[in-house]
Amino acid sequence: MGKVKVGIIGAGNIGRLHANNILHSEKLELTMIADVYTDHLKGTRFEEQVPKITKDPQELINDKEIQLVLICSLTNTHAEYIKAAARAGKHVFCEKPISFNIEETKEVRKIIQETGVKFQVGFNRRFDKHFRKVYETVRTGTVGDPHIIKVTSRDPAPPPENYIPKSGGMFMDMTIHDFDIIRYLSGSEVTEVTVNAANLVDPMFERHGDVDTAIITLQFENGSLGVIDNSRQAVYGYDQRIEVFGNKGAVSAENESKTNIRIATEEAVTLDVPKHFYLDRYQEAYVEEIHQLADAILEDKPTSCSVEDGYQAELMAFAANISHKEKRTVRIAELQEGSLV
Repeated sequence: MGKVKVGIIGAGNIGRLHANNILHSEKLELTMIADVYTDHLKGTRFEEQVPKITKDPQELINDKEIQLVLICSLTNTHAEYIKAAARAGKHVFCEKPISFNIEETKEVRKIIQETGVKFQVGFNRRFDKHFRKVYETVRTGTVGDPHIIKVTSRDPAPPPENYIPKSGGMFMDMTIHDFDIIRYLSGSEVTEVTVNAANLVDPMFERHGDVDTAIITLQFENGSLGVIDNSRQAVYGYDQRIEVFGNKGAVSAENESKTNIRIATEEAVTLDVPKHFYLDRYQEAYVEEIHQLADAILEDKPTSCSVEDGYQAELMAFAANISHKEKRTVRIAELQEGSLV
């Protein structure tokens, strides 16, 4: 079975991470990188090992040999590139979110359905071995019917201020991963979103109309409840924990630490702090997500994180933003009906 020929649009941090993983893959072959800025690739292994680097993304999309396009560019370009790639018959992987506009994401969803290409959203946490084990434990019924699902997601430090205006806000930029994983764990659709949010970390967020701290409560279709807590700054590291509590028990995944060393003395028992950077914490998950996508293409199977999954997570992010601004519970149906878009 041959390798899937891949082109990447966007050579920032996440684009280069995927490029490096593909160069080590036995199932994928990186043939082109496109970015409006390419100077930072000069003298790197990418210039040496990737056959072509271009400043024109359309050249990549038009290339007849490329079967899969990875879109790792700025979010405001995602929809345009997805539609162009799908219409050219390419399979598509896109980093989250699909777009900042629900109607635009609906249009993308329609084109993906019409063209029949494979599509996967970059919700890498689904592919984390710890979170995957929690998911499998819930699905086998070990803890019974889920009653409460909790997600804790706290960044180690705030992003640079110049990133905030183009991020889409905390709910779309950061919490969207948590919306996806909590829906994934539940197996049930979210019907209501309620947000309590604040500015407690840095005044720069408030200057840009954003928040940095939030508690989000969710109601699921099956009657269960969800809680997400977010912060843009956890001084001890990248805090990533989940728990599913059911009528037969509970299952949880704790943080990954730099080491698993436990020191016990007369004074205290100490453990190492959590890993500090998302690229370290989810390194294996990033590899697994592209390998599962390759399998979906080579074996003609459904992808593990579809365009519908991306759309549903965006609905939750939009609902959270409205809930925060209007100080009320928002029903997902309000967005689906188009009355709030």
